[in-house]
Amino acid sequence: MELPKFILGENTDYEEDIFIVHLDYPRCIINLLNDEVEWLEEPEGSEAELSIAVVELVEEASRFYDREMQRYDEG
Repeated sequence: MELPKFILGENTDYEEDIFIVHLDYPRCIINLLNDEVEWLEEPEGSEAELSIAVVELVEEASRFYDREMQRYDEG
C-alpha cells in the first residue's frame, strides 16, 4: 500500500488544534495551531539540521492543509 506524505488528524478533545501527520521519515505529528512537533521516531542529524527540517516540515504541512481546505471548499 502506498501512503500519502501527509494526512489530517482530528480529535474532538482538541477542537482548536489542527493536526497533520507526516508519514515519511521522520514520522511525526505537527500541530499547526502552535507549530509543535511530536516525533514518532527519533530523527537523525545535528540540532541545526533538525531545526531546519522542522521549519521545512511545518511549512510543507501548512501548504498541504491550505490545499486540502481549498479542495474541501470547492467540493
